[in-house]
Amino acid sequence: MGGVRGSPVASSKNKSTTLQYLFDLDSRANSGSNHSSPNNNGLQSPYDSEKEEILSAISICNTIFTFTDPSESPEQQDLKRFKLLQLLSITKSPKKQLDDYILSHLISMISANLFRPLPPPISTPITGDLPEDEELFSSPQPLWPHLQIVYDILLRLVLHVDPKTLRDYIDHRFLTNLLSLFQSEDLRERDSLKNIYHRIYAKFTFYRSFMRKAMNDVFLQYNFETEKHCGIGELLEIWGSIINGFTVPLKEEHKLFLMRVLIPLHKSKGMQAYHRQLAYCVSQFVQKEPALGGLVARGILKYWPVTNCRKEVLLIGELEELVDSIDPAQYRRLALPLCTKITKCLNSCNSEVAERALYVWNNEQFVRMVSSSLEDVFPVIVEGMEKNLKLHWSKSVKQLTENVKVMLEQMDPNLYSKCLEATEIRESAARQEETKRKEKWRRIETLAAAKKQNQFLQPQQCIRVPH
Repeated sequence: MGGVRGSPVASSKNKSTTLQYLFDLDSRANSGSNHSSPNNNGLQSPYDSEKEEILSAISICNTIFTFTDPSESPEQQDLKRFKLLQLLSITKSPKKQLDDYILSHLISMISANLFRPLPPPISTPITGDLPEDEELFSSPQPLWPHLQIVYDILLRLVLHVDPKTLRDYIDHRFLTNLLSLFQSEDLRERDSLKNIYHRIYAKFTFYRSFMRKAMNDVFLQYNFETEKHCGIGELLEIWGSIINGFTVPLKEEHKLFLMRVLIPLHKSKGMQAYHRQLAYCVSQFVQKEPALGGLVARGILKYWPVTNCRKEVLLIGELEELVDSIDPAQYRRLALPLCTKITKCLNSCNSEVAERALYVWNNEQFVRMVSSSLEDVFPVIVEGMEKNLKLHWSKSVKQLTENVKVMLEQMDPNLYSKCLEATEIRESAARQEETKRKEKWRRIETLAAAKKQNQFLQPQQCIRVPH
């Protein structure tokens, strides 16, 4: 027999459906979600089902694994990686729009995974500004298999979601925390951060001033307080792209950044680790306004190292590139200080420094700068050349010095001869002065010895004490 419309069975079914509907409404109200109501059969729409799946994946990804704790389950680690890949595939689709509720949970998951305490950085390595050396000073993070995907998810959000929508989630606090991660010793993580931070700067135009100031604070703290930071090179790469977009004439704010931040970065002991990026930033400023070349050159000379030969080689190369971009009107004012420093370097006992200084004379712009002020610089240069030819221990340095001497003699033979005679006169006077000094010391030593001998030969006087 068929069921009657008002039978108890049918009534029970309708009652259970109604209760299920109420339970669903209650659970959604507690979670704060904006799900659409189910259909008459109590089933979720495809959108609701997909949304629940995304939220479930985000919840699983909120679990943090250290990859160093033996009690952690490898199966759970693999499950989290699988769910992260699922979320990455969702964010890669530019057509799929994520609502605010999912975005909020997604950014919270990203923050929970990325913003973690980092170990204190080691001292910046003195050696190795070359790319192959960077690998030697990179400490890989054990949790990178998860971090890499989280960074990719964040990058996709920045690329595909409207900045005005993300503005409520990627705020000043988020950017500050992201900037602090540049202290990570993992080179792969710093590269990902560099890419993301640069993309945010490009798209989130309303944050540009804040981001520049935040990076400046990192540079100043490194330069004047800690001198310990692993990500200075990556931050300077971002700045190189920013400076490239500056319009001419440069704003006063940007010139102050050059004088107060970039130039003092030359004095750090670990400058070799980021010198390539630093030199690029400085050269961008000088190319946009050649009149700044004199300011930069004097700043580099101010922070010239005393005992760090590797750093001297790098700075000689930077000065040489600077001369190519400098305003020719400043040649006369810069010729003497630059030539004095280059001459001092070519007299260095370190053959690498001496050879690098001598190779500067192959630069046509440098020779042109010297030609603009021959009478001022030739006495210094000629004296340095003759000193090298007489005293330097390296045969290769002497050979290079001889080649430069021939070139200088061809520039102005008469002036070179006069400077050579003046140098010989000064050396002769110095030798005479040294002879007089030694003679004085010899007399002093003779008198001291005689006085000591007289004291030894004199009879000792006895003093009687009355009883």
